[in-house]
Amino acid sequence: MKTKSFLELADVKAIAAAAEAEALKNNWAVTIAISDDAGNLLWLQRLDGAAALSSHIAPAKAHTAAMGRRDSKVYEDIINGGRTAFLTAPTVQGLLEGGVPIVKDGHVIGAVGVSGVKSNEDAQIAKAGIAALGL
Repeated sequence: MKTKSFLELADVKAIAAAAEAEALKNNWAVTIAISDDAGNLLWLQRLDGAAALSSHIAPAKAHTAAMGRRDSKVYEDIINGGRTAFLTAPTVQGLLEGGVPIVKDGHVIGAVGVSGVKSNEDAQIAKAGIAALGL
C-alpha cells in the first residue's frame, strides 16, 4: 500500500499568498482557486476588480487540472487543434489555460486555477503559487 501526500491548510494559504503576490506585482485583477486532487474546491479568492465570471472559471480550471492530472492548456490545445468533440467530455469544464496541477513525488495532490487576465498570465500566477511549496 502506498502513502499519499495531500494539501494541508498551511499549504493552501502559502499557495494563495504567493499567487496573490504575483498577481498584485503585475496589477492583475484575478480570481485564484485551489483544489484538492479530486478537484474539490479548497480556496477561492477574488481580488479587487476581478470580473464576477472569473469566480466561476478559476475553480473550473483547477478542477480540470486536478482531475486530468495535467495543465488545462492541454485540453484547450486539443480543442483548438480541431478535436471539438472533446467538448462533450462529461463533467469537464475550464478547458482554458490557467489550471495547473500540483505534483509531489510524481502524484497530483491538487491544482491551482486562475482567471482574469490573459490565459498565459493566469498560468504564470498559478505556477508562482505552486512554487511557494518548493516541490
